[in-house]
Amino acid sequence: MKKIVKSTIIFLIFALTLIGVAGCGKATGAKDKIKVAATSVPHAEILEYIKPELEKKGITLEITVTDDYNVHNRALAEKEVDANFFQHLPYLEEQINEFNYDIQEFGKIHIEPLGVYSKKVTSLTELPDGATISIPNDPTNEARALALLHRNGLIEMNDLNHLSATIIDIKSNPKNFKFQEIDASMLSRTLDDVDAAVINTNFALAASLNPSNDALAIEDADSPYVNVLTIRKGDENHKELQILKEVLMSDLVKDFINEKYKGAIVPVF
Repeated sequence: MKKIVKSTIIFLIFALTLIGVAGCGKATGAKDKIKVAATSVPHAEILEYIKPELEKKGITLEITVTDDYNVHNRALAEKEVDANFFQHLPYLEEQINEFNYDIQEFGKIHIEPLGVYSKKVTSLTELPDGATISIPNDPTNEARALALLHRNGLIEMNDLNHLSATIIDIKSNPKNFKFQEIDASMLSRTLDDVDAAVINTNFALAASLNPSNDALAIEDADSPYVNVLTIRKGDENHKELQILKEVLMSDLVKDFINEKYKGAIVPVF
């Protein structure tokens, strides 16, 4: 009988211990973890900068970095990450329309003005007849690049409001420019081989180009191509994501962007 009683007591103690562990939830000091996909510059740099602030608020941030635009939205939709931070709003809208992703914008953070760069000329007026210009090949950024060339008098587009325009939508090309449609992440590598290239600011910065000093033409701050934080629909009330958004849209980040990128990237919040 004593052995039975002793065994019963040991079992009860073990069971109560399990209940206690389950009831406590996270151990004291434990942190919530969120995973965000981003391109390297400036998005991952901004996220790295806010890691300590998120730690103070009980959140551990894991950043997955790739410069392949085709990866991030799929990873978010398939729940491989909790959010992504790499794209402008028209690109997000185009991706949702094309792939029916159940994702949404969760905060407008900054603008990365698209610029025209060259190692061959110092002014757009110096571009010769038949010059070769490389431009992004993804739908929204190609239209955006062509609109920038239109606004600087190099070509004339049929419709500037057509956000999926391509080179077939060019109405007038008086100097017979030739266009190479290239993956956005590779455009800076074409500069030795073309007369000019239209490059996204994040990839320009990664190639040690200074948009403020090196661009022959650049979008103004009124550009509609605002870079956004993106989450899955239905996740907008998650505490960790709300805190991430709050920190990304804080004066801390605004000051960091202004000081580090010196006008090459413009905060919009």
